[in-house]
Amino acid sequence: MTECLTVDNLVTGYGKQEIVHGVSLTARRGEITCVFGPNGSGKSTVIKAVAGALPAWDGRIRLGEDDITGLAVHEVVRRGIVMMPQGGGVFPRLTVEENLRMGGYSLADGRAVERRVDALIGQFENLKRRRRVAAGSLSGGEQMMVAIARALVPEPSFILLDEPSAGLSPALVSETMERVKALRELGVGVVMVEQNIREALPVADRILILASGNEQFSGTPDEIRDDDQLMALYMGG
Repeated sequence: MTECLTVDNLVTGYGKQEIVHGVSLTARRGEITCVFGPNGSGKSTVIKAVAGALPAWDGRIRLGEDDITGLAVHEVVRRGIVMMPQGGGVFPRLTVEENLRMGGYSLADGRAVERRVDALIGQFENLKRRRRVAAGSLSGGEQMMVAIARALVPEPSFILLDEPSAGLSPALVSETMERVKALRELGVGVVMVEQNIREALPVADRILILASGNEQFSGTPDEIRDDDQLMALYMGG
């Protein structure tokens, strides 16, 4: 049976302000689940709660049969869920190699981390040549490669991507979507928050559309009749 990441009736927010009002989501390992919605719709808030960066005020979050609601970020990582922040979040002064090591911070076995770092650098030809170069000196596309490789160090079941296309040129957006598809081929489950719906929709297996913190649609892209319906859902109609 395919392992699932399940969010049931999640309520959360910042301070005293409720942002997400009872949202549910089911993501499967080896599939890409896209979360769409305009600015302020709560999509990034949902995955921050899943990652343990925000508390769930109500509702439950489960990985398979395990309830992970309320776990700290490092505990969530140990269970197999890694979040990649918007823009990748590389450490610009650290080398490519050092950035990847940071991805293994939650692992107790230092030798295992080194083996994973070496293996992943070997899979990304551009990174192999630049493993001792400061990540901040790399192009936007190369920094995204570093961020994705770093997220793969702890061998996660699921990777949460927060608007990976933000700030990228059109060519790099297409390249990023290809890398997201490659994660699916590795058997990793991807939950991707995106505003660039035109680029992200073709790679999605399942989609969740939010507006004003409320769920507007949950299902497959094939269930959307046409662009008019898609835009109506996106705008909360």
